[in-house]
Amino acid sequence: MVVDCDTGVDDALALLYLAGDPTVELVAVGTVDGNVPVPLGAQNCLRVLDVAGCGAVPVAVGCDRPLLEPSHYAEHFHGRDGLGDSGLPPSARQLSPESAVGQLLRLARSQPGELTLLAIGPLTNVAVALMLEPELPVLLREVVVMGGAVACPGNQSPWAEFNVAHDPEAAEMVLSAAWNELTLVGLDATSQAILRPPAVARISACGSGSARFATRIVRQQMELKGEFELCDPLAAAICVDRSLATRLSTPVRVELRGEHTRGATIADLRSSEVGPASPRPAVSVAMTIDFDRFIANFLTHLGVGS
Repeated sequence: MVVDCDTGVDDALALLYLAGDPTVELVAVGTVDGNVPVPLGAQNCLRVLDVAGCGAVPVAVGCDRPLLEPSHYAEHFHGRDGLGDSGLPPSARQLSPESAVGQLLRLARSQPGELTLLAIGPLTNVAVALMLEPELPVLLREVVVMGGAVACPGNQSPWAEFNVAHDPEAAEMVLSAAWNELTLVGLDATSQAILRPPAVARISACGSGSARFATRIVRQQMELKGEFELCDPLAAAICVDRSLATRLSTPVRVELRGEHTRGATIADLRSSEVGPASPRPAVSVAMTIDFDRFIANFLTHLGVGS
């Protein structure tokens, strides 16, 4: 698996989830402008991977701005350091000299049909990789994207989800490509994946390095809101176990021109008998989740016993 991320708090939790799964081979991580500026996201990736015992996994720096949009960061949610203002020391490791886009293309070309890409930040890196390598959709085995809001409100605007709204042109490019398989894990599903105080108490009581790290980085939002939406960890979990979510197969577009709806993800929710078939590739949209099984898996992957 290759992960493309903008490491704030939930990206960090997703990396911890993957590191705690013995069935996952984490090959490389790339960072993109999103929750935080890309250099900070890259350093945060190193911090997380060090804690998780994945110090050999390379981290590459990707695109430092969206294709057209100005950058809008999420310090109000992730803190000034992107990790809940946890004040963690920097990693002693060095970043890869390769770009995140170059890293993704090299790995996809060298291992055709073998790699899954988990994209849990804005899709700028993936879109640039597509422009450089039109065959990327057939080189990757599967792509799982955390983004969008098909049948529910957005979180960046009433209609748009943050990752898609951060770079709508990139998201539209990715959602229109003919991937072997593309799964969209948006707010429709992640709004059901809520971390609540009883689960946090179990994590806090656990002595594993991943659990201590997770406790530290979620503390700020738990104190402010009393809960935490596990957006990126859910995408990671579905990437590993498809059966955690029910899915809707439908083409999905990104609104690029709407005065109020720019960045919205638009799906045709009509039955297949209504209207002509779309020539656009269908996307597998996660809709409902098995919450009990997901949260049990999440705790286990952090080292929390039953």
